[in-house]
Amino acid sequence: MIISSKKLAALARKWQKMAGIGRIRTITLPKPCNGLPDMGHFVVYSTDKRRFVFPLAYLSSNIFRGLFRMSEEEFGLASDGPIILPCDAATMKYVVTLVQGRVSKELEKALLLSLVSCPPCSATASVCEGLSRRRIAIHGF
Repeated sequence: MIISSKKLAALARKWQKMAGIGRIRTITLPKPCNGLPDMGHFVVYSTDKRRFVFPLAYLSSNIFRGLFRMSEEEFGLASDGPIILPCDAATMKYVVTLVQGRVSKELEKALLLSLVSCPPCSATASVCEGLSRRRIAIHGF
């Protein structure tokens, strides 16, 4: 028995429709933000109210320790509110690249000094300015 190409195409469309009707469709929804970080992580906020979630291993970094000290001096200890670090979101992203890159102690100190010497809202400009004046070589970038 030979089937014409026209009937074969119609039969294929019919089978595709039938397969689509019985198929289970799954939709992946974004994970709701309930305010709690994943296990082994902590949450901080920047001065421009951006939320950052970091692994607990970052707490051993001198940069983060310095940022926490500066936050305590500027905002006090928040027992019921969020932890706000004294820098904007762009500076936080820069800090993360430094912590991930395991930079030298000299560069960590330079970053913390530049953050201390400027207001929190203009921290990014000060970091870039301060580092370009000091001409510190960053290895690995």
